[in-house]
Amino acid sequence: MRDIIKDRKIVADDWQVLRLAEGETAEGVAIPEGKVIVPLAVWQSRRDSLLARGDVAVWLASDERPEALKDDVATLPLIAVDFPKFGDGRGYSTAYNLRARLGYQGELRAIGDVLRDQLFYMQRVGFNAFATRPDRSIEDALKGLTDFSEAYQASWDQKAPLFRRVERTADVEPATK
Repeated sequence: MRDIIKDRKIVADDWQVLRLAEGETAEGVAIPEGKVIVPLAVWQSRRDSLLARGDVAVWLASDERPEALKDDVATLPLIAVDFPKFGDGRGYSTAYNLRARLGYQGELRAIGDVLRDQLFYMQRVGFNAFATRPDRSIEDALKGLTDFSEAYQASWDQKAPLFRRVERTADVEPATK
């Protein structure tokens, strides 16, 4: 069992991520017992039997649309979004859309190539859990959630931009002619 960051704390992860091996199909892959996060294709092909288990979550690849889960967001305990490489930012939009447009309230986890530099921005779009790369310090990554004290833009975690949150006073004397 490895550790993850969840709700700004380091916790033990009791979920395992299922990835299809070369030649495996969504219909034929063996799904292990216990809490498992399956690819969207597996969920779509075996939804009814997996839904009955109650200990199954889904992960979305960076090129998959969150709307594919629109009928399931109320029942899934966890949705993960895969970041295949550091420079692939499509998962940010996926997370934001899951929260803002589809109303997902459960655990939203970033998996894959997740590094400290991304965590502050990932939490801004709705992620509350992070499975960071195992070759990096999770304690150091946790600090990435507080790298900045203020955010200027509106996002999932802060609905108003900074200029709307700061009261400004006019201390300027009127111009004389």
